[in-house]
Amino acid sequence: MATPANPLALPLTAPKVANPAPLGLAGFGLTTVVLSCINAGLLPAEAVPAVVPLAFAYGGVAQLIAGVLEFKTGNTFGMVAFTSFGLFWWWFAFLKWTVGAGWLATPSASGMAVTLLMWGVFTFLLWIVTFRSSKAVWSIFLLLWITFFFLAWGDFGYMIGPWRCGVIGGYFGLITGLDALFVAFVEVLNATAGREVISLGRPIIHS
Repeated sequence: MATPANPLALPLTAPKVANPAPLGLAGFGLTTVVLSCINAGLLPAEAVPAVVPLAFAYGGVAQLIAGVLEFKTGNTFGMVAFTSFGLFWWWFAFLKWTVGAGWLATPSASGMAVTLLMWGVFTFLLWIVTFRSSKAVWSIFLLLWITFFFLAWGDFGYMIGPWRCGVIGGYFGLITGLDALFVAFVEVLNATAGREVISLGRPIIHS
């Protein structure tokens, strides 16, 4: 005999899950803008201490949180990207903190250059993956690997005409950070409106 349905029972529906990507993009973008202003020479080197806690608290922690949440949604790319770049900011902050405290010696320019170069290679590989993502995300990673390469070349001592490559990398980083902040804004706007107010662009590769 079938059990009669309970008219007072509420339907079981899965709770709506928020998109963690805007949090990670905002943490990355805001911190990148501030540091890039220093690299580009728009702010003095004395402004670096303002970036260190920002890199820990927002650039680092916010992206780590986003990475963990992306893992829970099954987004492998988001998990790897946000977790990796969150830990990049922790590396940067630990480096500045420990060197400033005298716990570590200042790394050689070539050591910094190779480190930044490898981050550029890693970002370039992730950029290839973004051909299957939105054009907005694709643009962030394009600008970011270019930024890393210019910063690395700057530490190697290269120049393009009268421009130091590190300064050029600072300007590319500034554009990258602003791009990430804009994409974060668009994703929050679309999510809040419940519809696509501003398109992030269709993937370059659809299949």
